Amino acid sequence: MQSDIHKTAQEIDLTDWKEIPVDYGRYRLDVRVPPNCVILGMKEVPLISDPRAAYEESLSHPIGCPSLAEIIRHKKKPAAELTAAVTVSDITRPVPYSGENGLLRPLLDRLEAEGISRGNITIVIGNGMHRPSTPTERIEILGEEILRDYPVIDHDCEALPSLTFIGKSPTGGDVFVNSAFFQADLRIATGLVESHFMAGLSGGRKAICPGLVDKRTIEKFHSPAFLESPFAQNLILRQNPCHEESLAIARTVGVDFIVNTTLDRDMRLTGVFAGDLEAAHEAAGDLIRETVSVPVEREYDIILTHGGYVGRNHYQTVKAAHNALPAIAKGGIMILATDNRDEEPIGGPEYKSLLHMLKIQGADRYLKMIEAPGWRFTKDQWEPEMWAKVFRKIDEERFFYCTHTIPRETYDLLPGRCGLDCMAGEDCSSPVQAVREMVETALRFAVADYRKKGVEPTVAFIREGPYAIPYLATEKATAR
Repeated sequence: MQSDIHKTAQEIDLTDWKEIPVDYGRYRLDVRVPPNCVILGMKEVPLISDPRAAYEESLSHPIGCPSLAEIIRHKKKPAAELTAAVTVSDITRPVPYSGENGLLRPLLDRLEAEGISRGNITIVIGNGMHRPSTPTERIEILGEEILRDYPVIDHDCEALPSLTFIGKSPTGGDVFVNSAFFQADLRIATGLVESHFMAGLSGGRKAICPGLVDKRTIEKFHSPAFLESPFAQNLILRQNPCHEESLAIARTVGVDFIVNTTLDRDMRLTGVFAGDLEAAHEAAGDLIRETVSVPVEREYDIILTHGGYVGRNHYQTVKAAHNALPAIAKGGIMILATDNRDEEPIGGPEYKSLLHMLKIQGADRYLKMIEAPGWRFTKDQWEPEMWAKVFRKIDEERFFYCTHTIPRETYDLLPGRCGLDCMAGEDCSSPVQAVREMVETALRFAVADYRKKGVEPTVAFIREGPYAIPYLATEKATAR
C-alpha cells in the first residue's frame, strides 16, 4: 500500500503548486496544494481588545435576567450562608478560564464581593462521560491560583453516591445530576459556544447535560435514536432531539446564571454572553451562526482539513471529518491533519474496540449493530457512529489520517489510511516535517488518482478545520 501511494504520487509535479498555512495543534504546517485549491474560510469577527472589561460589562448587564447581585439578594439565606457551584468545561474545550484575562476571576470576584465566602464556592469540572482531569490539565484549565483558593471536583457520571435524582427526562428516563452542583444555593454554568455536530451548538444547557448528568442519561443523549435524526446537526436547534433533551434537563436542574464565550479560529475572544440560560445562549448562537457558516457553490472532489484545538485525540477529531462532509463530493478523498497530543492519542479502551469494529463491519453494519434490540449500550459508541456518517459518503480507503503521534501498529486497528503510508521513511527530524510530507503526498496521490480517470479534480482546504461549517449555498436549512 505504501509503495503504491508513492508510485502514484510521484506522477504529480509540484512546480506550480502554492503554499498555504495549515493549523496542526501546537504547530503550523506550510503545505503545498494544487493551484486550483479553493480556501474555504469563516468570516472575520472583531476581536475583544480588553477581555477583562468585556467580562465585567457582561456581568454588569446580563442578557435576559437580573444581575448576580440581585439574584443573590433574592435567595432565602444571607449571602454569607449561601453555597455556590460553578461548572466548567474539561480540557477538550478551549474555554479561556484562567489568568487575568480569563472569565473565572471576574465571576468569582463578583460572588465574593456579594458576600459569598470563598470556601463556599465549588468549581465542578463537567466531564460528562470523559475521563477525570489530570493535575496538569487542571492547571491548564484553571490556573494555579484558582486551584489553590477554591474547592475543585471532577464530575463522575458513574459515581451514584455523588449524584441526585431530579426526575424524568422528556423521553422518560430517570435523570441524576451532580449533587455538588444541584444542591448549591447558586448554580452557575460556564462554557464555550461553537457549532456542535450533534446538539447544534455547544455551551449553555450542555454544561448540565451531558456535562453533569449520570451515565444512562448521557447514553440516551448519544443514542442512535437521537443521533440519526436529520436535525441532530451543526447549528440546528429546532426539532433537534439532543438539544431538546439537554435543555429540558437543564431547566429542571435550575441554572441561575451562565457565562459563555465565543472565540475566533486562533482561540481569541470574540464575545462574552452572560445571563439567562436560554437568552444568553441564544445571543451567542446568533453570532456563531453568522461567523462559522461557510457557503460553498459545489461539492469538491478533494478536501483538506485539520483537527484544530479539539483534535487532541482521534475521538474528538471526528468533528473535523464530519463537519467537512457538506463540502465533499460523494466518493471523494478527504485528507485530515491533526495533532493527537492527548496522553491517550486515540481514546479510551471502549472507543478503540468499537472503532475497530467499525473498520471490520463497515459503516452500515456498525449502525445496525448498535441499533439491534439486544445491543448493550457501550461507552463511546457514538463517536464511531459519527465516523460511520463520514464513511457512508466516502470510502474509508479514500480517507487519509495524518498525525505523528499514532504508531503504525496501532493505526492498523483504525479505519482509513494511515498518514505514515505517505512517508518515504518513518524516521523524521520533526513532527512538522513528517506531517507536511504525509499531507503533500496524500494530495499528490489524490490528484493523480482522479487524473487517471480523466478527471481534473476540484480541491478545497477548510481553513478553520472543525470550526467552519460548510453548506451548499443552494440548500437553505430552515432551522439554522
